[in-house]
Amino acid sequence: MTAAPSRTMPTPDVAVSDSAPLLETRGLVVHRGARPVLHGIDLTLSKGEGLALVGPNAAGKSTLVRALAGALRPAQGAILLKGRPLRHWPRAALARTVALVTAEDEAPALLTVFDRVLLGRYPHRGPLRPFTPADEGAVVRALSQTGTGPLAGRRIGTLSAGERQLVLLARGLAQEPEVLLLDEPAAHLDIGHQLQLFRVIDQVRQCGVCVLVVVHDLQRAASWAPRMVLLHEGRLIADGRPRDVLGSEAAARSFGVGIQAHDLPGTDDLAFRFFER
Repeated sequence: MTAAPSRTMPTPDVAVSDSAPLLETRGLVVHRGARPVLHGIDLTLSKGEGLALVGPNAAGKSTLVRALAGALRPAQGAILLKGRPLRHWPRAALARTVALVTAEDEAPALLTVFDRVLLGRYPHRGPLRPFTPADEGAVVRALSQTGTGPLAGRRIGTLSAGERQLVLLARGLAQEPEVLLLDEPAAHLDIGHQLQLFRVIDQVRQCGVCVLVVVHDLQRAASWAPRMVLLHEGRLIADGRPRDVLGSEAAARSFGVGIQAHDLPGTDDLAFRFFER
């Protein structure tokens, strides 16, 4: 039987220069229920940029990431993708352009890793069109990038929490997005897998993908990110180089600790010491 043609609208043909924002918020206000969580966020993300989003618990980090992915509607303000309001993007077109990877996976336990990652290709095919060799190739590349190729035949229910997290990253990469949003991707990973994950993120970024990562570990965030954004009580209070953001009085007040930065000899990295004020 011939599959019915997809009725998905095509991706808007919008060109973006390297200097123009790929993703942008203007005066963004987001509520969760009746409670305001984000207050007047102005943020720009460009092609190939890497940004670490940090802040104390309940600062609004996950809310911001989900709003950028189109999962939460703004109460006020705007989110622009390639200069076009996010609400005007067809759902499938948005999913082809922006991938969201969280620390949660509700996939059936009996689903294989390969099939889980293959689900990342749905925005490109539609639910009624069969997958193609090109789709399978995208899955193989994503599995290879994340080091999860040997897990391809395993069932999701047999994986460790860290293995699941890498499989979720592979699903996001299989979407072949222009914007990759990661909410605490290193939460369940040991140090070796953390290094692998951020190496993969750097490779993706160097290919022109814009990457925003919510990171709890401030040392890890500073070691990886060219740029850091600090949220506190739903407001953006610092944006810049990690050494400038974490070295600011705003960061000390936000986290409620003293922060000292030290250059690591022979490297461009910083080591941070945190202490009670």
